Amino acid sequence: MPVNSLQNPLVKYISRLCRPRFGKKEGRFVIEGSLMVSEALQYSWPVEQIVCTPAWQESNRGRLIQKSANAAGVEPVQVSQEVFKKLSATETPQGVLAVLRRREKELDQLACEKPTLVVLVDGVQDPGNVGAIIRSADAAGAQGVILLKGTADLYNPKTLRATMGSLFHIPVIEVESIGEAQRFAKTAGLQLIAGSPSAKQTVISCNLRAPTIIAVGSESGGCSEELLNICDFIVNIPMPGLAESLNAAVAVSIILYEAVRQRFLSP
Repeated sequence: MPVNSLQNPLVKYISRLCRPRFGKKEGRFVIEGSLMVSEALQYSWPVEQIVCTPAWQESNRGRLIQKSANAAGVEPVQVSQEVFKKLSATETPQGVLAVLRRREKELDQLACEKPTLVVLVDGVQDPGNVGAIIRSADAAGAQGVILLKGTADLYNPKTLRATMGSLFHIPVIEVESIGEAQRFAKTAGLQLIAGSPSAKQTVISCNLRAPTIIAVGSESGGCSEELLNICDFIVNIPMPGLAESLNAAVAVSIILYEAVRQRFLSP
C-alpha cells in the first residue's frame, strides 16, 4: 500500500530536506523527475531513497528506472498522488523524486586534475540561470564550475532542474571568496577571463586555446570589480543588434563555444 499520510517519518524528513539549512546539515538533497533520477543512477551518484507514485512505477519509464534502482540496491517507496504533490516542487509533478547524498569536492582536488576549461560564477542569483550555466559548461566539455558566495544555491530545486542532469557529469564547487578562486587559477595554471560590454578586446580575438577560467557575473551588474581587477583578460561579445545586454547564461555559453571553436574547429 502506498504511504498516504503526511505524518509518515520519511515524508516529513524529505520535506525538511528541501529547507537549505537542514539539507546542508544532513549532507543530502532532493531531485525530482524521471530524467534527473535516471541520470543520478546512471552516473553512480549516491542515491539513498527513491519515492514515487504507483502510476509512475507502472509506467514504461518507471519500470526502466526501477531496474537501474534495483541494480543499485535502492527499493522505491510508493506514496499516494496527494502526498507526492505535497513533496513536489513543481506545478506538474512527474511522480518520482530521490534523496541523494551531497558530494563535496575541493578546489585543490580539481587543480590536481589539471583542468583546461572551468567556469566561475560570480553572484548570478537566478537559480534557472545558474543551472543553465552548469548545463552549458558540461556541454562544452568544461571540467568544473565554481560558484562564488552570493550565487544562487546549487541545491535550490530550480537550479537542480535547470541543470537537466549535468550536475551528475561535472563537479560544481561552492567557495567563499574570490581569493580562493584566484589561488586555484594560479595553482592550476589557468588564465582568468571575464566578459564586459565595455571591454575593448572581443572574445573572438582572445586566445581560448590556453587553459582558461571563464567568469560570468550577475544579471544586473556583471562581474564584481574585485574579480575584474584580477582577470588576465576582459572581453566583449560583439552585438551588432539593438539589445543592450545578454542573459548571463547565454553570454557564458557564447564564450564557452568560442573556446570550443578555437580548440576543435579552427585549423
